[in-house]
Amino acid sequence: MVRRNDERRAALLDAAIEVLAQEGARGLTFRAVDTGAGVPKGTASNYFANRDELFTQVGERFYERLQPDEAAMARMRDAPRDRDTYVTLMRELVGRVSAFRTGYLALLELRLEATRRPRLREVLTARVRADADANVAYHEASGLPGDATAVRLLMLTLNWLILEQLTLPDLFSEDERERLVQAAVERIVLP
Repeated sequence: MVRRNDERRAALLDAAIEVLAQEGARGLTFRAVDTGAGVPKGTASNYFANRDELFTQVGERFYERLQPDEAAMARMRDAPRDRDTYVTLMRELVGRVSAFRTGYLALLELRLEATRRPRLREVLTARVRADADANVAYHEASGLPGDATAVRLLMLTLNWLILEQLTLPDLFSEDERERLVQAAVERIVLP
């Protein structure tokens, strides 16, 4: 029974991500989530006490769905520890986030909504900080070149590149995006 409830919750959160991406924060209602998930009216309100809880859980779900799969993790573990590998990893990251377009757009909506919802801001701040710390820790343990500052600078740089890709997709071609990722790694990550 618990497994089914977890699956239903995930389906509701996935529907909420789609609603946020398409309709924005104002369009995120329990009814819209129910419709998007294809469940009976009132289902979302049984899973989430209020909209604040829904917003915060959507933020967590985004990060769950963004995790690399086991094949990507194996490639990372087995790759040489040099800047070329770093470029490949960053290209894969940009590609993975860009492929989850609605998720990233929903996250942007959540970020804007966090300016008005202190609890959501608290949750997102903790989650993004934990993500940044995990990236730094992984990087330091991996033996890749560069330091913690380089990791953070790449996060900031690539996040904006992803934003441009998703909101103004004709601004940079795929080749330009690939070259920009490479240039960012080469200029930020010192040998």
